[in-house]
Amino acid sequence: MVSREQKKAAAALHEKLQLLRSITNSHALNKTSIIVDASKYIEELKQRVERLNQDIATAESSSSSHQNPLPMQVTVETLEKGFLINVFSKKSCSGLLVSILEAFEELGLNVLEARVSCTESFSLQAVGGENEEQSESMDAQVVKQAILQAIRNWSETCSNDEQD
Repeated sequence: MVSREQKKAAAALHEKLQLLRSITNSHALNKTSIIVDASKYIEELKQRVERLNQDIATAESSSSSHQNPLPMQVTVETLEKGFLINVFSKKSCSGLLVSILEAFEELGLNVLEARVSCTESFSLQAVGGENEEQSESMDAQVVKQAILQAIRNWSETCSNDEQD
């Protein structure tokens, strides 16, 4: 016969597993699968933290070298099918959006969703999905480098236009 304490413990465990399942967006039904999904989720979070720390270190080193006249923040996160791309500058940047979209096109990324503001500052949040025809998949670092290159090219074009 199952005691009242055992039933209480089983109910508490079930409740905690359901909470873990919802936090990690798991669709698993059994205990083992929920825990495996949670473990994968934790690994993804660790990778995100590592990438963000690298981005912070890169931003700090580039801002200390004063090479970029416009301080830009660029982050790229890998999604299940594509990337979440964020670009932010405190200044409004005429023509920058076009340069970034051209970089997307060169990479073969389709813009699936985007929010852009170019009034007093420049802010772009976009979800880019890889083309179905692409044989090789790319990683977030490749996307980020392409966007940074587009920003550098745009910046050079702007400073050349100002000199003319």
